Amino acid sequence: MFEFAGKVAVITGAASGFGREFARKGASLGMKLVLADVNPEALVQTVEALRAAGAEAIGVPTDVANAAQVEALAQAALDAFGKVHLLFNNAGVGSGGFLWESSVNDWSWVFGVNVMGVAHGVRVFTPIMLAQNEPAHIVNTASVAGLLSPPAMGIYNASKHAVVSLTETLFHDLQLAQTGQAAQGGEGAPVSCSLLCPAFVPTGIANAERARPTALRNDSGPTRSQIAAGKQLHRAVQSGKLSAADVADITFEAIAARRFYIITHPGIMATVEMRHEDIEHLRNPTDPMSLKPEVKKEA
Repeated sequence: MFEFAGKVAVITGAASGFGREFARKGASLGMKLVLADVNPEALVQTVEALRAAGAEAIGVPTDVANAAQVEALAQAALDAFGKVHLLFNNAGVGSGGFLWESSVNDWSWVFGVNVMGVAHGVRVFTPIMLAQNEPAHIVNTASVAGLLSPPAMGIYNASKHAVVSLTETLFHDLQLAQTGQAAQGGEGAPVSCSLLCPAFVPTGIANAERARPTALRNDSGPTRSQIAAGKQLHRAVQSGKLSAADVADITFEAIAARRFYIITHPGIMATVEMRHEDIEHLRNPTDPMSLKPEVKKEA
């Protein structure tokens, strides 16, 4: 079991959505918090609210797509608390529409945050955790979009599929690097990791465009497919039955148990199985949006 009280958590994308709820949950368990977000004003508000409630927390404005800023985040955490025991590579953004209508800026922005943000976190914090030689854990936020390929979400899908593969590989790499320290399966290893794959939850992901750097904004307005995808995302996010706080509870339970796959909406797994069957039987891909989560296997 992973123990939380008195340990240090670093959380990216911490000023809203899942990140803010991870911070609140960590604070309730007695953790010391290092919160990072690209929005400095919202970050200050989150840190102040947590401190007012008795938490020990600092805020570090961070663009996770920037390697130097992630390195500075790690140094700030060590300067403040000396160690890092729990890392949430959580910051994420999204962009929709037909793939061929996506600009170079769209690709650079989404992959910079969703993929390179996770990569920078793993690259910078894993050596710190390994050197500590005590229990530590990394949680990478992907999405069910990393297990499926819904239409008109191509860049987001591709970025989250990358996070899934990256995190599965991280699990294996940590096992190899810590041979003899844990039984196969990860339990007992000083440093382990989890992959978080939530479905639609009411968060700020549908409004991520507000955080896009000026240099990566598009000169032209959105296309019809991009407008339609944005409206669909807003509807889907707002219709989510679980809250961000619910996802935080589920995630911390999984961390405590050192469980790798964190699937917050198990009903979606039938659709994931359908995708796997398409691959296994060499069928054309089934549109996951045409299937209800409770769909049963059809062979």
